[in-house]
Amino acid sequence: MEQKNELLEGRVGSTLLKFAAPFMLASFLQALYGAVDLLVVGQYTGSAAVSAVAIGSQIMQTVTGIILGISTGGTVLIARRIGEKNSEGAAQAVGNLTILFIVLACVSAPLLLIFNHQAVALMETPVEAVVDARQYVFICSCGIPFIIGYNAVSGIFRGIGDSKTPVYFIVIACAVNIVGDFILVGGLKMGAAGAALATTMAQMISFLAFLIYMRKKGLPFAFGRQHIRFEKSDMLSILKVGFPLALQDALVNVSFLTITAILNSLGLIVSAAVGVAEKIMGFAFLPAGAFASAVATMSAQNLGAKKLRRARSSYYHGMLYAFIFGCAICGFSQLFPELLPRLFSKDEAVIAAAGQYMRSYTIDCILVSFVFCTNSYFSAYGKAMISFIHSMIATFCVRIPATYFLSRYVTDSLYAMGFAAPAASLISIIICVFVLHRLHRGVDFYENERKI
Repeated sequence: MEQKNELLEGRVGSTLLKFAAPFMLASFLQALYGAVDLLVVGQYTGSAAVSAVAIGSQIMQTVTGIILGISTGGTVLIARRIGEKNSEGAAQAVGNLTILFIVLACVSAPLLLIFNHQAVALMETPVEAVVDARQYVFICSCGIPFIIGYNAVSGIFRGIGDSKTPVYFIVIACAVNIVGDFILVGGLKMGAAGAALATTMAQMISFLAFLIYMRKKGLPFAFGRQHIRFEKSDMLSILKVGFPLALQDALVNVSFLTITAILNSLGLIVSAAVGVAEKIMGFAFLPAGAFASAVATMSAQNLGAKKLRRARSSYYHGMLYAFIFGCAICGFSQLFPELLPRLFSKDEAVIAAAGQYMRSYTIDCILVSFVFCTNSYFSAYGKAMISFIHSMIATFCVRIPATYFLSRYVTDSLYAMGFAAPAASLISIIICVFVLHRLHRGVDFYENERKI
């Protein structure tokens, strides 16, 4: 429980930074072994395979987003129980999270396997990339149970205050995936199918290793089979946070798929360029995501311990750190817009188009530093529905309409289209500021603070 005490005591800024660092490394490695697929395919095959892997990755990211949302619900509940020093309650939360993910694995994998062709068709996948995209999604769908298992175990460890252990198993996945990509794609010339097979193998090995470690090491509280039983209050608590976040991630990813489909209609070069840019932006958003994850756990534990000022301070520090990283990333993209796209493609037209898109898109890295951390802060309070509402407004009322309009009337460059994302985030910020003002002025908030 030493890690838990660190989250509840000491300097907030340094503690949050120390806790967020493993989150960032784990997220980076997780994104890396996904990006390696695109990088290796781009070096050994053509733009059609690059487009297929990019599209297939976005479809799989939709599923992963749902899993992460549910996992966050479990993490928050476990963290609150740890802060309350309620070991039996924490064990029950772990048991109910386990049940929830078993059900999710049994439902999601078969669904995507069955509707593989329909998913690829909905993406307006260029004709040249359809076969490769179907193969990629089908093979990756077989690995969904392992993705779910890894995120369930990671959510448990992060809830108890251990953000380091999940990193070790991401390292394993990353190593297996990189070796597999070079053997299957580079050596055996299997293209997109080889990249998908390498990713699935990596996920399986990582999860099994993590599961063995968890069984041997145990948890900092008593946990056994008797805790793996349905508890209505615990399940509702997990879903109260997890379901809005899962639905939010699902719909936001659906919006990304919609946007990709809109842009795919402009041809293979645009499709590949957007796919490359989105993969790079996956890395660009990692700092904000890592600090947001740290804020969720640290705020939840301190709210459980009735340390409300410390919970709020955790949020402010996380937002500041994410803002600094966001400014650095945006600045780099303005100076060297084509440097990173060149790693993923040899086609100069794709590189130029991706660079245009990123110059405007990376402005969003600054804005999401506020949005991501605020969403985590709301989740720690059990108010994830607020995050869902503002995200839906920003996505479906701003980003998708803006992308559609620009794709029809500004077709000579992707630069203008990149502004759709920051415009949507700006709407989210306006809504969040209003809600935060109400939250921090609430009677209950100040009554509880005076009891500290």
